[in-house]
Amino acid sequence: MNITRKPFLIAEIGINHNGSVEIAKKLIDVAKKANFDAVKFQKRDVNLVYSKQILDIPRESPWGTTTREQKFGLEFDEKQYDEIDKYCKKNKIEWFCSAWDLNSLNFLDKYELNYHKVASAMIIDDDLLDEIAKRKKHTFISTGMSTKANIDNAVKIFQRNNCSYELMHCISTYPMKAEDANLSTIEELKKEYKCDVGYSGHESGTVISFAAVMFGISSLERHITLDRTMYGSDQAASLEPNGVEFLAEGIEKIIHSIGKPSLGNILEAEIPIAEKLRAHIKK
Repeated sequence: MNITRKPFLIAEIGINHNGSVEIAKKLIDVAKKANFDAVKFQKRDVNLVYSKQILDIPRESPWGTTTREQKFGLEFDEKQYDEIDKYCKKNKIEWFCSAWDLNSLNFLDKYELNYHKVASAMIIDDDLLDEIAKRKKHTFISTGMSTKANIDNAVKIFQRNNCSYELMHCISTYPMKAEDANLSTIEELKKEYKCDVGYSGHESGTVISFAAVMFGISSLERHITLDRTMYGSDQAASLEPNGVEFLAEGIEKIIHSIGKPSLGNILEAEIPIAEKLRAHIKK
């Protein structure tokens, strides 16, 4: 394992803002306080991503009694994204989105974003991937729910368009069970595709994310929330503010603790201790 740098830390706000810009701002503050590098949202054209049949399904939510009302309640409009863009610039933290359709991708072109994200669900959408790759912005590609053929195809699209990318090992269960993590896949992805590989985690807690760091990941993405009991399908797999800080601080300690091989070398700080504890031993 070659661990030479801290991973790029992404706080996935996603739809955990529950349609509130004020909640989104508080989550941005959480990420900034913990020294995360970026926050990420999700953007959908609801009428494109979901069929009328699905949108008509009854569903109780804070916004109404149908799936349509729930999905629209979770989407930010242009005015709200303008406010998020301004807030992130003010607080000097990157933000970007995973676009779930071409309309959403075109919408994001308005903003001076440095990154794109391909959600696991969208890795099989060749048209969307091709358009994202044409933007020539560094792209994080999650590999949840994907066959090797799916990943091969996505990589070819980005290589063909000469667009910088990295893969992110991901298991698309919410929350993910520890025994399903298969972190050794990170090394397999590096070997197979000769590219940087990150980790997008959906587990509860921080242990698996810490373990992923030891595989030399280039990026780490975790969902964040103000309170895991809030409404939303992603809340249970998210980190609360204390967990976000604990994760960031732990990663810093891990990186600093790696050091260099020192077999046979005694630290200067160890010398007086050795002299004291070995004073009774005849040489």
